[in-house]
Amino acid sequence: MTLMPGPTNSIGDVAGVRVGHHQRVGDGWLTGTTCVLAPPGGATGGVDVRGGAPGTRETDLLDPRNVIEQVHAVVLSGGSAFGLAAATGVMDALAEDGVGFRIGEPDQVVPIVPAAVVFDLLRGGDYRARPDARFGRAAYADALAGRATTLSGCVGAGTGARIGGLKGGIGSASQLLPGGGVVAALVVANAFGSAVDQATGELYAARFGLPGEFDGLDPHPAPSDAESGNAPRWPGADDVRPGRATTLVVIATDLSLTKAQCQKTAGIGHDGLARAVRPVHTMLDGDSIFALATGQRAAPDAVAYHQLLEGAADCVTRAVGHAVLAADTTAGMRSYRDVHCAATQEDARG
Repeated sequence: MTLMPGPTNSIGDVAGVRVGHHQRVGDGWLTGTTCVLAPPGGATGGVDVRGGAPGTRETDLLDPRNVIEQVHAVVLSGGSAFGLAAATGVMDALAEDGVGFRIGEPDQVVPIVPAAVVFDLLRGGDYRARPDARFGRAAYADALAGRATTLSGCVGAGTGARIGGLKGGIGSASQLLPGGGVVAALVVANAFGSAVDQATGELYAARFGLPGEFDGLDPHPAPSDAESGNAPRWPGADDVRPGRATTLVVIATDLSLTKAQCQKTAGIGHDGLARAVRPVHTMLDGDSIFALATGQRAAPDAVAYHQLLEGAADCVTRAVGHAVLAADTTAGMRSYRDVHCAATQEDARG
C-alpha cells in the first residue's frame, strides 16, 4: 500500500483540530505564539520531554498515572520561560467560552492547557520583546477563526526560530492510516542541531518524504561565503549555554487512544525528530512532544496502533523538513532555500 498524506498534508487533516498563530515583528520584536486547539470536548493527551533545557507547563498532568484525561489546547510559544505566560491567555479565553474541566456550574470550568516554549530571546533585538497572555488570546482567536491551521514558515512560535545556522519555523505533515483515520504533526523547528546534510545540502527529512513530497529541490552544499553554522559540529564555549534552542511538536490523530498510548506516541515521535535533526536532544534543547487523540474513530487494534506509531514518527520527520523549506531569510538568519537550493539562487541573480 502506497502511503499518502491527507488533503492538506497538515495537522488540519485531523478533524476538529485547529491552529492559530500570533506574532510580532519589528521594533525589537521577532517572536510569537501558536495555539493548537482541540475539539470543544477536548482530546486525550500525552507528552514526552527529552531535551536537556525544557520550558514547560502542565506536563505532569499528562502522566498516565494522573487523573485528568482531556486536554483543551496546547500552547507553543517563543520567549523562553517568559513565553509560558501565553498559556494563561488561552486558558482565560477558553474559560470565558465555557470550555474546560467542569468543577461546578456550567460556566465554572478549568481549561487544561499544557504548554512549552522555545528560546528566541534577543533575535529581534529587544530582550523585553516576548509573548505574554495577550499573545495567547490572539492565537486562540486565530484558531477559532480557522484560517491559519495550514500555515507554515515564520509564523506563531516559529517567527524567531532558528535551526542550526539556518532560519527555522513552523511545519506540518499528515499521513492517512492503512486501517482508516489519520495521524499528523506540527513542529516548531528551533534546534541547536542541523536539519541539513552538510556534504550534499540535502534535508535529512527529504529521505523520508512521501512520493513527490520533496521533489525538485536540487540541493547543493553551502557556498563558501554562506553561514556555516548549519553544519553538525562540536559545540564551543560560546554555544554551550542552556536554553539556546528547542524543537516543539504536537502529534494529533482522530483515533481513540488512552493516555498511556498518547504518551507512547509522543515518545515514538522523538524517533522521527532524531531522523530530521543532528544532533538532537542536546543539553541546549528543550525538545518536547505532545500527542492528542480526538477519539472520533474507534480504538486501534495492535496492528493499527503500531501503524499509527510509525506514521507519527514519519510525520514529525517530514514536518521538520516542511518547516525548514517554508522559512524565509529573516534578521540575518538565512533560509535553507537561499543557501542550499540552486534554483533559488539563480532566481535571485535574475
